[in-house]
Amino acid sequence: MSDFSTKALPGNHDVIAPDGSRVRILLGLAGGTMAHFELAPGQTSIAVAHRTVEEIWFFLAGEGEMWRQQGDHEEVVRVSEGLCLTIPLGTHFQFRCVGSLPLTALAITMPPWPGGDEAYLVPGKW
Repeated sequence: MSDFSTKALPGNHDVIAPDGSRVRILLGLAGGTMAHFELAPGQTSIAVAHRTVEEIWFFLAGEGEMWRQQGDHEEVVRVSEGLCLTIPLGTHFQFRCVGSLPLTALAITMPPWPGGDEAYLVPGKW
Protein backbone atom coordinates (compact mmCIF):
# COMPACT_ATOMS: atom_id res chain seq x y z
CA MET A 1 0.00 0.00 0.00
CA SER A 2 1.25 3.49 -0.90
CA ASP A 3 1.37 6.48 1.43
CA PHE A 4 -0.79 9.50 0.68
CA SER A 5 0.92 12.06 -1.57
CA THR A 6 0.22 15.73 -2.16
CA LYS A 7 2.00 18.09 -4.54
CA ALA A 8 1.33 21.55 -5.96
CA LEU A 9 2.01 22.25 -9.63
CA PRO A 10 5.71 23.23 -9.82
CA GLY A 11 6.41 26.82 -10.89
CA ASN A 12 8.93 25.72 -13.52
CA HIS A 13 9.17 22.68 -15.75
CA ASP A 14 11.14 19.66 -14.51
CA VAL A 15 12.16 18.23 -17.89
CA ILE A 16 11.75 18.61 -21.64
CA ALA A 17 9.79 15.67 -23.05
CA PRO A 18 11.12 13.71 -26.03
CA ASP A 19 8.50 15.56 -28.12
CA GLY A 20 9.91 18.95 -27.06
CA SER A 21 7.14 20.04 -24.69
CA ARG A 22 7.86 21.31 -21.18
CA VAL A 23 6.86 18.86 -18.45
CA ARG A 24 6.04 19.43 -14.80
CA ILE A 25 6.08 16.06 -13.04
CA LEU A 26 3.17 15.52 -10.68
CA LEU A 27 2.33 12.33 -8.75
CA GLY A 28 2.15 8.63 -9.46
CA LEU A 29 1.08 5.27 -8.12
CA ALA A 30 1.91 1.71 -9.13
CA GLY A 31 -0.55 1.85 -12.07
CA GLY A 32 0.35 5.21 -13.58
CA THR A 33 1.83 8.70 -13.34
CA MET A 34 0.51 12.20 -13.96
CA ALA A 35 2.28 15.16 -15.55
CA HIS A 36 1.50 18.66 -16.82
CA PHE A 37 2.55 19.42 -20.41
CA GLU A 38 3.02 22.86 -21.97
CA LEU A 39 3.73 23.91 -25.53
CA ALA A 40 4.45 27.59 -26.29
CA PRO A 41 2.41 29.60 -28.83
CA GLY A 42 3.48 28.81 -32.39
CA GLN A 43 5.42 25.70 -31.32
CA THR A 44 4.96 22.22 -32.82
CA SER A 45 6.02 19.09 -30.97
CA ILE A 46 8.29 16.43 -32.41
CA ALA A 47 6.31 13.39 -33.62
CA VAL A 48 6.79 10.34 -31.37
CA ALA A 49 5.28 7.00 -30.39
CA HIS A 50 5.61 5.07 -27.12
CA ARG A 51 7.05 1.57 -26.69
CA THR A 52 5.15 0.42 -23.58
CA VAL A 53 2.81 3.14 -22.23
CA GLU A 54 -0.62 4.52 -23.05
CA GLU A 55 -1.81 7.99 -22.11
CA ILE A 56 -4.96 9.98 -21.44
CA TRP A 57 -4.65 13.74 -21.99
CA PHE A 58 -6.98 16.46 -20.65
CA PHE A 59 -6.43 19.95 -22.07
CA LEU A 60 -6.50 22.82 -19.57
CA ALA A 61 -5.86 25.94 -21.68
CA GLY A 62 -4.80 27.20 -25.08
CA GLU A 63 -5.75 26.11 -28.57
CA GLY A 64 -4.08 23.59 -30.79
CA GLU A 65 -4.25 20.46 -32.87
CA MET A 66 -3.35 16.85 -32.11
CA TRP A 67 -2.43 14.40 -34.87
CA ARG A 68 -2.71 10.67 -34.14
CA GLN A 69 -2.03 7.71 -36.41
CA GLN A 70 -2.33 3.94 -36.01
CA GLY A 71 -1.50 2.15 -39.26
CA ASP A 72 -3.91 3.44 -41.93
CA HIS A 73 -6.15 5.20 -39.37
CA GLU A 74 -5.18 8.87 -39.04
CA GLU A 75 -6.88 11.99 -37.67
CA VAL A 76 -6.22 15.57 -36.64
CA VAL A 77 -8.42 16.94 -33.85
CA ARG A 78 -8.76 20.50 -32.67
CA VAL A 79 -7.83 20.69 -28.96
CA SER A 80 -8.73 23.30 -26.36
CA GLU A 81 -9.79 23.65 -22.74
CA GLY A 82 -11.97 20.76 -21.58
CA LEU A 83 -11.13 18.24 -24.33
CA CYS A 84 -9.92 14.77 -23.32
CA LEU A 85 -8.30 12.22 -25.65
CA THR A 86 -6.41 8.95 -25.59
CA ILE A 87 -3.04 7.95 -27.01
CA PRO A 88 -3.17 4.14 -27.19
CA LEU A 89 0.01 2.06 -27.16
CA GLY A 90 2.08 2.49 -30.33
CA THR A 91 0.11 5.50 -31.64
CA HIS A 92 2.17 8.01 -33.62
CA PHE A 93 1.28 11.50 -32.39
CA GLN A 94 2.25 15.15 -32.68
CA PHE A 95 0.61 18.33 -31.41
CA ARG A 96 0.91 22.03 -32.00
CA CYS A 97 -0.18 25.27 -30.37
CA VAL A 98 -2.09 27.51 -32.76
CA GLY A 99 -3.34 30.14 -30.30
CA SER A 100 -1.78 33.12 -28.52
CA LEU A 101 -1.59 31.32 -25.15
CA PRO A 102 0.44 28.21 -24.26
CA LEU A 103 -1.31 24.89 -24.90
CA THR A 104 -1.43 23.02 -21.58
CA ALA A 105 -2.64 19.56 -20.66
CA LEU A 106 -2.62 17.04 -17.84
CA ALA A 107 -1.64 13.53 -18.89
CA ILE A 108 -1.90 10.20 -17.14
CA THR A 109 0.64 7.62 -18.27
CA MET A 110 -0.13 3.93 -17.73
CA PRO A 111 1.96 2.11 -16.60
CA PRO A 112 4.28 4.74 -15.09
CA TRP A 113 6.75 6.46 -17.43
CA PRO A 114 9.78 4.10 -17.56
CA GLY A 115 12.48 6.52 -18.72
CA GLY A 116 14.24 8.21 -21.62
CA ASP A 117 14.08 5.36 -24.15
CA GLU A 118 10.27 5.07 -23.95
CA ALA A 119 9.47 7.51 -26.76
CA TYR A 120 10.88 7.07 -30.25
CA LEU A 121 10.80 9.46 -33.19
CA VAL A 122 8.35 8.84 -36.06
CA PRO A 123 7.54 10.75 -39.26
CA GLY A 124 5.13 13.54 -38.31
CA LYS A 125 2.24 15.44 -39.82
CA TRP A 126 3.85 18.88 -39.48
